[in-house]
Amino acid sequence: MNFGDVIKSSVMEGFSYADLSTTKILVTLGITFAIAVYIFFVYKLVTKSAFYFKSFNISMAIISVVTAGIILAMQSSIVISLGMVGALSIVRFRTAIKDPMDLLFLFWSIGTGIICGAGLYKVAIILAVIITVGILILDMLPVRISPYLLIVNADSKAAEEEILECAKKLGAMYKLKSKNITKSGMDLILEVRTKKEKELVNAISEMKGITAVSLLAHDGEVKN
Repeated sequence: MNFGDVIKSSVMEGFSYADLSTTKILVTLGITFAIAVYIFFVYKLVTKSAFYFKSFNISMAIISVVTAGIILAMQSSIVISLGMVGALSIVRFRTAIKDPMDLLFLFWSIGTGIICGAGLYKVAIILAVIITVGILILDMLPVRISPYLLIVNADSKAAEEEILECAKKLGAMYKLKSKNITKSGMDLILEVRTKKEKELVNAISEMKGITAVSLLAHDGEVKN
């Protein structure tokens, strides 16, 4: 028997239908499902998206169970293992992930399925606890709300100084982002950071020569 035969024999012995009992299948899928339910509730608790999609959360959680089943099937037979590799290599997912947190939970769900499918249940449980604690701790770190964009339309460029003086008076930190002057008036875009948004907008809108005032915000955050 040469070296190649030894390697082939050891690989084939590692895959045996007898090693995969019904009890092991039920235990593996049961533990995976329990952790998947835990991921489901954690995602529902910490998600900050404007719209919560329950179908996405359910799909993400069940991915763990499906992945665990695939890992179990790959362990049972080398033929199935090679077939799975070939089938999964041509799969393409076109759904765009808009929130980075969604990507984190997807990796967590898939990782849980792989770990549980390999029989490392303690690793999956410890990983779930550490990820949850990490998310909660990092989420509590203080951050400043991202600045607003203040858009002012005036019929005269003479209103610029009065607008900037009003921003200073109301305690706003501002930065001029854009200034457009035409024969019919002036457009200003200021990046402002203040806690008196309503007062600032009302004060500027009451100035002489102001035709329109808009205040825009987004869900992003900036570092301290």
